[in-house]
Order: sequence, then C-alpha cells, then structure tokens
Amino acid sequence: MTSTGSHRIGTADASFVFEQANDDHSLLQAALRQGMAFPYECSSGGCGSCRFKPVEGAFEVLWEEAPGLSRRDRRKGLQLACQTRATSDLIIEVSPDEGCRPLVIPARRRVTLASREEVTHDIVEFRFTAEEAAAFLPGQYAVLENADGVRRCYSMSGVPEGGSDWSFQIRRVPGGRFTEWLFGAPMGTEVVLDGPYGMAHLRPDVDREVLCVAGGSGLSPIVSILRALAGLGGGRRIHFFHGGRTPRDLFAPALVEELGLGDRLEYVPVVSDPENQLSADWAGATGFVHEAVATALGERVREMEVYFAGPPPMAEAMQRMLMVDLGVPFGQIHFDRFF
Repeated sequence: MTSTGSHRIGTADASFVFEQANDDHSLLQAALRQGMAFPYECSSGGCGSCRFKPVEGAFEVLWEEAPGLSRRDRRKGLQLACQTRATSDLIIEVSPDEGCRPLVIPARRRVTLASREEVTHDIVEFRFTAEEAAAFLPGQYAVLENADGVRRCYSMSGVPEGGSDWSFQIRRVPGGRFTEWLFGAPMGTEVVLDGPYGMAHLRPDVDREVLCVAGGSGLSPIVSILRALAGLGGGRRIHFFHGGRTPRDLFAPALVEELGLGDRLEYVPVVSDPENQLSADWAGATGFVHEAVATALGERVREMEVYFAGPPPMAEAMQRMLMVDLGVPFGQIHFDRFF
C-alpha cells in the first residue's frame, strides 16, 4: 500500500502505474483520473472494452453478472476494470490504448439541481450547477450518484462555455430506481457527478459534413454535439436524424430552432410505429431510423463524420449499416455503448 487508503496498480510490463484511492469506485476510474490510456467505452459493465487479467494481488468484483464478460472471458480469468476494485496492491495485464487517454481528466464533484425543462413527454433536461467551471467534450457522459449510492451514466446535453452548468436530457424509466428519484427531486438537491468519460465526442477540427443520429435514450449526447457545432460556425452541412416510436417521442422543434443553423441543418424526424393511434396524422418519414439514413443519404455517408447514440438494437443496426453495408471508415464513426 503506497499511502493511507490507497493501493498501487501496475501493469506486468510496467507500461503504466497508478493508484486507487478511497473515493475511486473502480480500477478504471482510478486509471482515467490519473490520465492513463486504459481501454474502455461504457464504464458500466456492458461493453467489455476494459477487460484485463489480474496477475498478482487481491480485488473485489462489484458486479459478478456484468454482461461485458463472456463465458470464455471468465474461463480465462479476465475481469472488467469498471467493475473491479483493488483491496491490495495489484499487478495486471492490459494493453494501453492511446485513443482512450482522457483529454479532460475526470473528477468527482458535488453539483446542485438548478432547473428542469420538458423536452418530450418522457424526456426532461436537468441542469446542475457546480462550484467550479464545467469541463467536458461535447458528446461525453458522466456518472450521477444520489445520496443512497445509486449510480447511473448519462450524457451531457449542453456545452461547456466557461460556466458551471452540467445539463442532461434524461428519459424517465417507469419503475427505474434512479429516474423515479430524480424526476421527483426538489430544486437544490445535491448529487455527486463523476466525469467526464467517453470517446464519442465531437472532433471539431474535422471539416467533413456531419451526420448525427439519435434514437430514444440517445438524444442527449447528440444535442450536445449539435449545440457545439452551432457555436463553431463555418459552412459544413449537418444532417440530423432522430427516431422515435411515435411523434410525441421526437425532438422538440423549439430546440432545432434554438440551434440557429438555418439551411446548414437537415433535420429528419422518423417514426417507427406509424400504425399507432398517436401517429394518425404523421406525414413524415417512417420505419427504423438507420433505414431512413440509408435511404436519404446512401453512399454519401462515406464522406461524413458520423455520431450516433441510442438503445442497443438501434446502435447495432447503425454499426452494421455504416461499416458493412456502406463501408464507412471506422475512424469516422463515433458512438458509446452504454444506452
């Protein structure tokens, strides 16, 4: 043990060394807070990107059934860094990924609920304020934790403009332990915000046309990216496709107007359940949102920078369409797998 309440974690090949302190929830968070290039995506046990092999030392597993580990992974003795916490000094095997080295170092901070504004019938934009300036990249996410220790990952919907606000567009999940609490929380409620995390952030220096696709719960990071693009200016064209089951699930037109992008923005709302009685008067695009993208843009997507977010079936369909059907270079595709 290197200092009171902390443990030293090092790789077997000595490629990097970091410490896990008392307030670090996991090995992954400890590594990223110290600027390590630890591979990861979701940080919530689902994607498996942060797999490592323990070599020496003791640890506890935070979620034994995490879906990010296959049966084969478990037979090999692999663990997920986002679901593992050291209980002694530890030596591990992992291959660093420079693409995962944080450009903004994540940290834990207390924030206060300052406002809420309805976006759709079941999505609300919550604004939290902190004592220090907000620092994150548009498209990234953070972990919110309430006083009962319940933690959930949510993407920011705002952009850091020197202020102290952190905004999130969050869908209410009926019976959801965290959202039921959050939607009923009074103004002034404090939560712990841990972040930022994620690599599906805006690449502002890339001068290609931009394709943004949001489905259901994936709205928030796309809004952050769109707001940042609006602030950048320039003339690049932006295509924004938003999919929902019915018209009332779709992006509020007022927010499209707020962007002020004019003819630079092509906004295509898509309804996947046109037979629903709530869609009786719908005259726009129908079907799955990835199909609408393929129909409208086709092979033109190969020349675009692509950002998308949504539930797993939509994300998987987007990946297949972009990489297999259209042959979009992988380096132009940006998404995080935690929705």
